[in-house]
Amino acid sequence: MGQRLRILDVGMGQGTQALRLARAGHTVTGLESDPEMLRVAREALASEPAGIRERFRLIEGDGRETGVHFLPGSFDVVLCHGVLMYVDEPDAMLAGLARMLAPGGLLSLVVRNADALAMRPGLSGDWPAALAAFDSDTCMSDLGVPTRADRLETLTATLAGIAAPLHTWYGVRVFTDTVPRDEGLPAAQELERLLAAEDRAGRTDPYRRVASLLHLCGVRG
Repeated sequence: MGQRLRILDVGMGQGTQALRLARAGHTVTGLESDPEMLRVAREALASEPAGIRERFRLIEGDGRETGVHFLPGSFDVVLCHGVLMYVDEPDAMLAGLARMLAPGGLLSLVVRNADALAMRPGLSGDWPAALAAFDSDTCMSDLGVPTRADRLETLTATLAGIAAPLHTWYGVRVFTDTVPRDEGLPAAQELERLLAAEDRAGRTDPYRRVASLLHLCGVRG
Protein backbone atom coordinates (compact mmCIF):
# COMPACT_ATOMS: atom_id res chain seq x y z
CA MET A 1 0.00 0.00 0.00
CA GLY A 2 1.21 3.55 -0.69
CA GLN A 3 1.22 6.49 1.69
CA ARG A 4 -1.70 6.61 4.10
CA LEU A 5 -3.16 10.10 3.99
CA ARG A 6 -5.23 12.16 6.39
CA ILE A 7 -8.22 13.27 4.31
CA LEU A 8 -11.00 15.74 5.04
CA ASP A 9 -14.10 15.45 2.82
CA VAL A 10 -16.07 18.69 3.16
CA GLY A 11 -19.74 18.31 2.27
CA MET A 12 -19.28 14.56 1.86
CA GLY A 13 -22.98 13.89 1.18
CA GLN A 14 -23.85 10.25 1.82
CA GLY A 15 -20.17 9.35 2.09
CA THR A 16 -19.66 7.33 -1.10
CA GLN A 17 -16.35 8.96 -1.97
CA ALA A 18 -15.12 9.09 1.62
CA LEU A 19 -15.85 5.39 2.18
CA ARG A 20 -13.94 4.48 -0.95
CA LEU A 21 -10.91 6.34 0.39
CA ALA A 22 -11.20 4.69 3.81
CA ARG A 23 -11.33 1.28 2.15
CA ALA A 24 -8.09 2.18 0.37
CA GLY A 25 -6.39 2.58 3.75
CA HIS A 26 -6.58 6.32 4.34
CA THR A 27 -7.81 8.07 7.51
CA VAL A 28 -10.92 10.00 6.53
CA THR A 29 -12.98 12.68 8.24
CA GLY A 30 -16.34 13.45 6.67
CA LEU A 31 -17.91 16.86 7.35
CA GLU A 32 -21.59 17.18 6.45
CA SER A 33 -24.34 19.56 7.60
CA ASP A 34 -27.39 17.68 6.27
CA PRO A 35 -28.78 15.32 8.94
CA GLU A 36 -30.33 12.98 6.36
CA MET A 37 -27.06 12.63 4.48
CA LEU A 38 -25.29 11.93 7.76
CA ARG A 39 -27.83 9.24 8.62
CA VAL A 40 -27.26 7.49 5.28
CA ALA A 41 -23.49 7.74 5.73
CA ARG A 42 -23.65 6.30 9.26
CA GLU A 43 -25.76 3.38 8.05
CA ALA A 44 -23.28 2.66 5.24
CA LEU A 45 -20.33 2.90 7.63
CA ALA A 46 -21.98 0.53 10.12
CA SER A 47 -21.85 -2.27 7.55
CA GLU A 48 -18.09 -1.88 6.97
CA PRO A 49 -15.38 -3.99 8.68
CA ALA A 50 -14.04 -2.72 12.00
CA GLY A 51 -10.75 -1.55 10.50
CA ILE A 52 -12.52 0.78 8.10
CA ARG A 53 -14.87 2.09 10.78
CA GLU A 54 -11.85 2.97 12.91
CA ARG A 55 -10.35 5.04 10.10
CA PHE A 56 -13.54 6.98 9.38
CA ARG A 57 -14.87 9.85 11.48
CA LEU A 58 -18.19 11.59 10.82
CA ILE A 59 -18.79 15.17 11.99
CA GLU A 60 -21.92 17.25 11.59
CA GLY A 61 -20.78 20.67 10.46
CA ASP A 62 -20.43 23.25 7.71
CA GLY A 63 -17.44 23.75 5.44
CA ARG A 64 -17.26 27.36 6.60
CA GLU A 65 -16.58 26.18 10.18
CA THR A 66 -13.48 24.04 9.72
CA GLY A 67 -11.57 26.21 12.20
CA VAL A 68 -14.07 25.23 14.90
CA HIS A 69 -13.49 21.50 14.43
CA PHE A 70 -9.84 21.12 13.39
CA LEU A 71 -6.38 22.55 13.99
CA PRO A 72 -4.48 24.15 11.10
CA GLY A 73 -2.35 21.69 9.15
CA SER A 74 -4.39 18.67 10.26
CA PHE A 75 -4.85 17.08 6.81
CA ASP A 76 -2.83 15.98 3.81
CA VAL A 77 -5.83 16.27 1.47
CA VAL A 78 -8.98 18.41 1.65
CA LEU A 79 -11.80 17.55 -0.75
CA CYS A 80 -14.54 20.06 -1.54
CA HIS A 81 -16.52 18.55 -4.40
CA GLY A 82 -19.83 20.05 -5.52
CA VAL A 83 -20.04 22.36 -2.49
CA LEU A 84 -18.82 25.80 -3.57
CA MET A 85 -21.78 26.14 -5.93
CA TYR A 86 -24.03 26.48 -2.87
CA VAL A 87 -21.83 29.07 -1.12
CA ASP A 88 -22.58 32.71 -1.89
CA GLU A 89 -19.15 34.06 -0.88
CA PRO A 90 -16.62 31.24 -1.22
CA ASP A 91 -13.31 33.07 -0.65
CA ALA A 92 -13.42 32.92 3.15
CA MET A 93 -14.39 29.25 3.07
CA LEU A 94 -11.55 28.43 0.69
CA ALA A 95 -9.05 30.24 2.89
CA GLY A 96 -10.26 28.19 5.84
CA LEU A 97 -9.90 24.94 3.89
CA ALA A 98 -6.36 25.86 2.84
CA ARG A 99 -5.40 26.44 6.48
CA MET A 100 -6.39 22.84 7.23
CA LEU A 101 -3.64 21.57 4.90
CA ALA A 102 -0.20 20.45 6.00
CA PRO A 103 2.70 21.79 3.89
CA GLY A 104 2.53 20.13 0.47
CA GLY A 105 -1.11 19.17 1.05
CA LEU A 106 -3.67 19.00 -1.75
CA LEU A 107 -6.87 21.05 -1.98
CA SER A 108 -9.25 19.39 -4.46
CA LEU A 109 -12.21 21.42 -5.72
CA VAL A 110 -15.04 20.47 -8.07
CA VAL A 111 -17.07 23.51 -9.14
CA ARG A 112 -19.66 24.55 -11.70
CA ASN A 113 -17.98 26.11 -14.74
CA ALA A 114 -19.33 29.64 -15.21
CA ASP A 115 -17.73 29.90 -18.64
CA ALA A 116 -19.82 27.02 -19.99
CA LEU A 117 -23.30 27.71 -18.60
CA ALA A 118 -24.76 28.15 -22.10
CA MET A 119 -23.62 24.70 -23.26
CA ARG A 120 -26.36 22.56 -21.72
CA PRO A 121 -29.35 24.67 -22.81
CA GLY A 122 -27.73 25.30 -26.19
CA LEU A 123 -27.17 21.62 -26.90
CA SER A 124 -30.74 20.95 -25.78
CA GLY A 125 -32.13 23.60 -28.16
CA ASP A 126 -33.33 25.92 -25.40
CA TRP A 127 -32.20 29.13 -27.06
CA PRO A 128 -33.66 31.68 -24.61
CA ALA A 129 -31.93 29.92 -21.71
CA ALA A 130 -28.69 29.63 -23.67
CA LEU A 131 -28.67 33.34 -24.50
CA ALA A 132 -29.41 34.26 -20.88
CA ALA A 133 -26.61 32.00 -19.62
CA PHE A 134 -23.91 33.94 -21.45
CA ASP A 135 -24.31 36.82 -19.00
CA SER A 136 -24.94 34.80 -15.86
CA ASP A 137 -22.98 33.03 -13.16
CA THR A 138 -25.94 31.16 -11.71
CA CYS A 139 -27.96 28.16 -12.87
CA MET A 140 -30.28 25.44 -11.60
CA SER A 141 -28.73 22.25 -10.29
CA ASP A 142 -29.89 18.80 -11.42
CA LEU A 143 -32.01 18.78 -8.25
CA GLY A 144 -33.73 22.04 -9.20
CA VAL A 145 -31.83 24.17 -6.67
CA PRO A 146 -30.33 27.54 -7.70
CA THR A 147 -26.53 27.33 -7.71
CA ARG A 148 -23.58 29.63 -8.31
CA ALA A 149 -20.82 28.97 -10.84
CA ASP A 150 -17.10 29.84 -10.75
CA ARG A 151 -14.55 30.86 -13.36
CA LEU A 152 -11.16 29.22 -13.75
CA GLU A 153 -9.28 32.52 -13.82
CA THR A 154 -10.99 33.76 -10.65
CA LEU A 155 -10.32 30.57 -8.70
CA THR A 156 -6.71 30.49 -9.93
CA ALA A 157 -6.19 33.93 -8.41
CA THR A 158 -7.98 32.92 -5.20
CA LEU A 159 -5.88 29.78 -4.74
CA ALA A 160 -2.69 31.79 -5.24
CA GLY A 161 -3.88 34.26 -2.61
CA ILE A 162 -4.50 31.58 0.03
CA ALA A 163 -1.09 29.90 -0.43
CA ALA A 164 -2.48 26.86 -2.25
CA PRO A 165 -1.69 27.78 -5.87
CA LEU A 166 -3.27 25.87 -8.72
CA HIS A 167 -1.21 22.83 -9.66
CA THR A 168 -3.43 21.33 -12.36
CA TRP A 169 -7.06 21.29 -13.48
CA TYR A 170 -9.47 19.16 -15.50
CA GLY A 171 -12.84 19.39 -17.17
CA VAL A 172 -15.62 17.09 -15.95
CA ARG A 173 -18.69 16.09 -18.00
CA VAL A 174 -17.65 17.44 -21.36
CA PHE A 175 -19.79 15.15 -23.54
CA THR A 176 -22.30 13.72 -21.08
CA ASP A 177 -23.81 16.75 -19.34
CA THR A 178 -27.11 16.49 -21.23
CA VAL A 179 -27.65 12.79 -20.43
CA PRO A 180 -30.82 12.46 -18.28
CA ARG A 181 -30.16 11.63 -14.62
CA ASP A 182 -32.47 8.61 -14.73
CA GLU A 183 -30.86 7.06 -17.80
CA GLY A 184 -29.10 3.80 -17.00
CA LEU A 185 -25.47 3.03 -17.74
CA PRO A 186 -24.60 1.75 -21.22
CA ALA A 187 -23.18 -1.72 -21.83
CA ALA A 188 -19.70 -2.34 -20.42
CA GLN A 189 -17.77 -1.83 -23.66
CA GLU A 190 -19.68 1.34 -24.53
CA LEU A 191 -19.20 2.66 -20.99
CA GLU A 192 -15.46 2.04 -21.26
CA ARG A 193 -15.32 4.07 -24.47
CA LEU A 194 -17.43 6.85 -22.98
CA LEU A 195 -15.17 7.14 -19.93
CA ALA A 196 -12.07 7.12 -22.12
CA ALA A 197 -13.48 9.94 -24.25
CA GLU A 198 -14.47 11.99 -21.18
CA ASP A 199 -11.05 11.43 -19.61
CA ARG A 200 -9.26 12.54 -22.78
CA ALA A 201 -11.48 15.59 -23.24
CA GLY A 202 -11.18 16.56 -19.59
CA ARG A 203 -7.39 16.84 -19.99
CA THR A 204 -7.31 18.49 -23.42
CA ASP A 205 -7.86 22.05 -24.60
CA PRO A 206 -10.17 23.41 -25.88
CA TYR A 207 -12.60 20.69 -24.76
CA ARG A 208 -11.99 20.93 -21.03
CA ARG A 209 -12.81 24.64 -21.05
CA VAL A 210 -16.45 23.94 -21.99
CA ALA A 211 -16.98 21.15 -19.45
CA SER A 212 -19.97 21.46 -17.15
CA LEU A 213 -17.72 21.16 -14.10
CA LEU A 214 -14.09 21.98 -13.33
CA HIS A 215 -11.78 19.96 -11.09
CA LEU A 216 -9.01 22.15 -9.66
CA CYS A 217 -6.08 20.91 -7.59
CA GLY A 218 -4.15 23.41 -5.46
CA VAL A 219 -1.05 22.52 -3.45
CA ARG A 220 -0.23 24.16 -0.12
CA GLY A 221 3.15 25.90 -0.15
